[in-house]
Formats: sequence, C-alpha cells, structure tokens
Amino acid sequence: MKTTAPEDPRTRARRIALIAGGLAALLLVATGLYGLILGPEPPEDTTSVPRPVVTSPADPSPTPGDLATIPASEDPEEFARTVVETLFAWDTASGFMPLDYSAIILDVGDPSGTEQAGLASDVAAYLPSSEAWSDLRQYATHQHLSITTAYVPDAWDDALAQAQPGQLPEGATAITIEGTRHRAGVWNGEEVTSEHAVSFTIFRSAHPPTPTPPTPPARPRRRAREAVMWRGCPSWTTPCGEPVWSRSCSSSPSRSCCCPRCWAWSVSRC
Repeated sequence: MKTTAPEDPRTRARRIALIAGGLAALLLVATGLYGLILGPEPPEDTTSVPRPVVTSPADPSPTPGDLATIPASEDPEEFARTVVETLFAWDTASGFMPLDYSAIILDVGDPSGTEQAGLASDVAAYLPSSEAWSDLRQYATHQHLSITTAYVPDAWDDALAQAQPGQLPEGATAITIEGTRHRAGVWNGEEVTSEHAVSFTIFRSAHPPTPTPPTPPARPRRRAREAVMWRGCPSWTTPCGEPVWSRSCSSSPSRSCCCPRCWAWSVSRC
C-alpha cells in the first residue's frame, strides 16, 4: 500500500492562501461583468411590468432648428444660472445629439480652447451617451432644471486665501446652483416623470483669457546693408524683377533690385 508523506504545514497554508486569492479575483471579475451587463441601477423603483413594444415613428429625427446660445453677462450669478439651465436642458425628440448640446457650453466655457478637452469630458458626463440617447428617443425623453437657490459657497473664501499669486484668474468667482432636475417620457402610452435634487458649482473668471495670436512667419534674414531703407533708387520705373547693378549699398557690385513699394534693397527678387 502506497502512503504519502505528511504535507508541510507551511506549504499547505501557502496553497490555501493562493486558492483564496484566486477565488477573490474571480469574484471581483464576476462582479465587474455583472455590473457591466446590468448597467447602472435605475433611479426609480420599477415593478415587474413587461417591457413595452416600441414602434418607431415614421420620422424619428425631425429637422432641428437652432439651439439657443448662452448670452454674455457681467453678472456672475446670472451667467451661472444660464449655463446650468442649459447643461441640464435637452430633448431627445429635437433632432439634435448630445454633442450639439455640449457645443453650446464649450463655446462659452473655454473660448480660448486651452482647456476645451477637459471641459468637454466634464460636460459629457452630464449628458446621455449616443447609445443611451437613441434608446431614450424611443420614449420621447426630455429634461429640464428648475433652480431654487444660487449662492457663493463658503469654501470659496478659503480657496482665495490659500491660492498662490496668479493661480486664479483676476475677478474669478464660484457660484453654487441648487435645484431640481425634471425628466419626463412616455411609457406604455402614459407620461412618466422623475425628479432629482441637483447641486452644481460654476467657476467663472471675470475676463476669459485672450487667445494667443498666431506667430507671424519669420521674415527672411538680410545683411545689415541690404536691410537699410533706401530712397536713391536708380529708376522708379525699373520693374522689380529686372536686376540693377549698383555700388550704393555694397563695396562690390551686387545683383539686386530696388522695390519702389517698400523702398528697400533685396537680393535677386523683391
């Protein structure tokens, strides 16, 4: 009869730890896949009602008009109210897509384009994805925001006190908007609505950064004698393309031409 040697307790403990670690990893993967399959948890408590059969309208994408833009305002609170109302207001039946709505915010949120990539990512987080938008369109889902209060947060004074010189733009301020997000749609032929509290803080600078002007193309380098303004041209009627032999600007004859328009010597061509 074949017998096995007793297993070392340390080896057995190590094996149990590895198995337990493997099981934990499998549980984490399973949980992640389960979350991906189910998607985000719905905000409302839904009963076991069978999913309705949706018939797409003959024209699911009506011709859109123009979305309202955000007007400029010197009042920080008024500006913040308009931005937040615009951010939370959309209609899937308008014929527009999420990118059309986010473009309105980007136009006023970062005119210089310096931080546009980060701002676009932040704005997209508050809008449905393109796939979700297509699904919500089947139920004519639309949303808007009703604002209850707008105020400067208490933490803003601490932020100003702790900021290093030049860290915050001159005249910058923060406005917190509180309100209720209203969403409505059609479910089984009946209109359903939901309401959720919203708190959103807008940071605004009094004067947006001025876009840096493009660098002009470098002018061709010329020798000092050739760059001197020269009024003693041999003949004003001489075409610029015709060479003129002259010793006026050089110690030796040079092939150059005199340009009447700029009154300057240049080599070979004007």
